[in-house]
Amino acid sequence: MTCDRLEEDYDGARPVRTLVHLFAGQRWRIALAAFAFALKHSPVWIMPLLTAEVIDIVVQHRPLRDLWWSAVLMSVFIAQNYPLTWVYTRQLSVSVRTVETNLRMALARRLQELSIGYHRRISAGVLQAKIVRDVENVVETTRQTFDSGMAATTTLAGAIVITAVRVPEFLPVFVVAVPVSALLVTAMRRRMVARNAAFRVQVERMSARVSEMTHLIPITRAHALEQDELDRMGSSLVGVREAGIRLDVVNGRFGALAWITFQLLSVGCLVGAAWVAWTGRFDVSAGDVVMLSSYFMALTGSVTALLGLAPVVTKGLESVRSMGEVLTEPDLERNAGKALVSEVAGAVRFEHVGFAYDDAPDEHAIEDFSLDVVPGETVALVGPSGSGKSTVLNLVIGFLKPTSGRILLDGRDVTGLDLRSYRRHLAVVPQESLLFEGSVRANVTYGSPELTDDAVRAALRDANALDFVEQMGGLDAVIGERGARLSGGQRQRIAIARALVRNPRVLVLDEATSALDTASERLVQEALARLMHGRTTFVVAHRLSTIQGADRIVVMRAGRLVEIGSHAELMAADGPYSALQAPGAQAR
Repeated sequence: MTCDRLEEDYDGARPVRTLVHLFAGQRWRIALAAFAFALKHSPVWIMPLLTAEVIDIVVQHRPLRDLWWSAVLMSVFIAQNYPLTWVYTRQLSVSVRTVETNLRMALARRLQELSIGYHRRISAGVLQAKIVRDVENVVETTRQTFDSGMAATTTLAGAIVITAVRVPEFLPVFVVAVPVSALLVTAMRRRMVARNAAFRVQVERMSARVSEMTHLIPITRAHALEQDELDRMGSSLVGVREAGIRLDVVNGRFGALAWITFQLLSVGCLVGAAWVAWTGRFDVSAGDVVMLSSYFMALTGSVTALLGLAPVVTKGLESVRSMGEVLTEPDLERNAGKALVSEVAGAVRFEHVGFAYDDAPDEHAIEDFSLDVVPGETVALVGPSGSGKSTVLNLVIGFLKPTSGRILLDGRDVTGLDLRSYRRHLAVVPQESLLFEGSVRANVTYGSPELTDDAVRAALRDANALDFVEQMGGLDAVIGERGARLSGGQRQRIAIARALVRNPRVLVLDEATSALDTASERLVQEALARLMHGRTTFVVAHRLSTIQGADRIVVMRAGRLVEIGSHAELMAADGPYSALQAPGAQAR
């Protein structure tokens, strides 16, 4: 299977079928690896036969040349292990690592395609566990299954074939082990599946808790809530521990039952072969007794190894199902086949738009919202918390789709547009700037790596950021994880520079200055004024003073537009906007 087709053929409900599809593109490498393994592993089932020959040579006083020939054959079979191990390891590694890469790329691509609503529902820690832990489980399951499974299978086949040729009377004894192993697997598999599923859920919850805890460390430390966080983490860890203990106990009981069963069968085979040789009932030599005993020990060891794979395989199949939760999730942002947006003038029209979130379909976040924004106009959204301001911004960006009404971009319904091409003409400056560990240059040119250093410096200058960037060491200065080396105002100015280099036609500012001190706010406001000039801009502001210069101000309440006009017009109307201007009142 190629990386491009992986999501289409993935079926988490049928993990075995899915694994076959995953490795379909590696079938010839897998076949070569299997052939090399069978040859390199041949001493395990050839040596008992040659050992039996050596014993019979001694007991029967056969010519010494037979002993030397046996020694040569033993040496050849042992020596071939080295080159064939290299062939086997190389081919299997390429196959497994290719599938590993394809799986992780498919998951990453799917995460980019899934809707913002999905990402708000699912913890980032859970998704991280799927990309890291579940893929690794599939890789290790495949490797262990191939190693142990091939070893057991080739040993079983070799032992049964040689026994059938040399002492066919003992073949029925060997065959007994097969139905016994099948019964054991059937008896234990269902409980192992349930235990693995429960353990996986607990690990995902723990991953989400770890992700949340690390993100909240500054707040936790600032409010002396370390013990509270440790108590919450302890609860998650106890859940993982208890689920892990239950899984380990089931696996341990399974392994012990298999070992006891086959050890008893081995003792029976040894005693039976010795009795047959002693009584002379069949033509069984002393060497045959040793060979049969060795083969049955190898047989029981192989079947036990196959049974021991059951927990490993179950764990891997559970990870296949887990990844299927992402790879088969239908909540996608679908752009294929839609009209590309090559140019944007910036006219945005809301026509009786309504929106309700999936978890509260009867509660409208936006209801009968109509607004006509001309190119280059700045529109500010104000209102109390929960009035629908952020929902309007998400509709503009295309993160959400109207549940009623429609939104037009330059006269075209956005539902028929390729949103990826539209967003190339859009820039967002959120309240908390999203920066990554790396240089200033890498953060500013994110998505536009072809930009020259002069263009980057010009954007930094317009964003009032060039001075502090040069003091840090220039464009190659590293800003730390999430911009940890920068102040809040500096992070915002880097984000504004990133928006400037994109030269957007539509701009979304989501409380871009709400968390800044007065001095930083002044610098950011100057940078925003340059960024907003000539562009269609939607603004949500925490401080009403920052949006008084907007062309129009939209006042919202309970998802509805209740008032609209310029600052002067709304103040003169002495309505809801005027009430927000009262001392202590806020726009949120």
